[in-house]
Amino acid sequence: MKKKFVLDTNVLLSNPNAIFSFEDNDVYIPISVIEEIDTFKKGLSETGRNARHLSRIMDDLRSRGSLSTGIPLFPDRADSGHVFVTLDSDMALLPSYFERKADNLILSVALMLKSKSSLPVVLITKDSNLRIKGDALGVAVEDFEADKVNIDELYTGIAEFEVDGRLLRDFLSTGSVSLENYELMPNQYVILRDAEQNSQFVYGKFDHVTGALKPLNFGGKDYVWGIYPRNLEQSFALDLLLDDDIKMVTLVGTAGTGKTLLAIAAGLEKTTDESRYQKLLVSRPIFPLGRDVGYLPGSLEEKLNPWMQPIFDNLELLLGSHGQGRGKRLSQSYHELISQGILEVEPLTYIRGRSIPNQFFIVDEAQNLTPHEIKTILTRAGDNTKVILTGDPYQIDNPYVDAASNGLTYVVERFRREGIGGHVTLVKGERSALATIAANLL
Repeated sequence: MKKKFVLDTNVLLSNPNAIFSFEDNDVYIPISVIEEIDTFKKGLSETGRNARHLSRIMDDLRSRGSLSTGIPLFPDRADSGHVFVTLDSDMALLPSYFERKADNLILSVALMLKSKSSLPVVLITKDSNLRIKGDALGVAVEDFEADKVNIDELYTGIAEFEVDGRLLRDFLSTGSVSLENYELMPNQYVILRDAEQNSQFVYGKFDHVTGALKPLNFGGKDYVWGIYPRNLEQSFALDLLLDDDIKMVTLVGTAGTGKTLLAIAAGLEKTTDESRYQKLLVSRPIFPLGRDVGYLPGSLEEKLNPWMQPIFDNLELLLGSHGQGRGKRLSQSYHELISQGILEVEPLTYIRGRSIPNQFFIVDEAQNLTPHEIKTILTRAGDNTKVILTGDPYQIDNPYVDAASNGLTYVVERFRREGIGGHVTLVKGERSALATIAANLL
């Protein structure tokens, strides 16, 4: 049955194209939403850009007819839904103690449409409190699900099967075994356990072209810049990071699982030792943990230092490591690598409009980005650039996204079937016993 959807401001500010997500149903935008959008359009943030983008979309629709009487969202389709900008609202439909504010005006529009129409009316909002109020007043309410991922069912990049022991022996003797009878994703890692002797197992990466399981390839050595993988998940992650054919890598895991450290170590290996890429670019969004300290004094570099310090900590660990393969670089600091143009550390604030060719590009704390921001980043990648997104969906500082709607999990699900991408979820903490226990208990 056809429905009428009333959209809240936060839905349109998070995704300006949301009005095109309701197929043959009608979309109603209260005039109070347009008023709120207008207050955001001068902002320089992603929200400001989305507000301006929505204004352009609505103005383009307006050129086809009247928004008050409805304009087809898809002119080339006979069953197209229509978009309306409604001026009507009736606060009398709400309890008398409800204040006259934007959220309540939107709710009154939904109630008014419900009272005048036999069609189902649904209020779409990302505001949980508005959903609670709407439900209490008998209005059907939903979150905007088009860009959401079920975090409990997030693709892990790893599969495990119990098989006949002969399959393990074939893999060990030939270095390859067919897995065409299994439903696997490109570049997915597979653990095969002996069905009779569970302690015996082999592992490798699924090659979607040949349909076979192949051994991991670290380029002839089992460490990178003095860093050895401490568990299977880290081995899988390192294999993805060192594979030049995989141009987009996502690493998801809790604090201390080694996501950022492994990514930076692989980046240094590929840029300094192998010269596979011209530069290692490490970036992260700027969001404070807890109350912000306000404006910071000093030059741009001094202002950014507190935000970039977690990256510098990892660089100092790698550059100060006395592991194998370090040689003459033991005396180097990350300042020298920056001055030589090998390393660049910067916030994501200035990424828009850039083209980034021939670089090993790491985006740390990617869970704080929206799907639209992630798209902006990935479309900056030029020829021979590898992009690595790392983050923990359960540690989000951005108030406009959550574990199910952030850009990192969005990319994991969208790229799972693409041969150019690869993903691993890291579970086991390796930073310290304290960090691991804290991540699990708190």
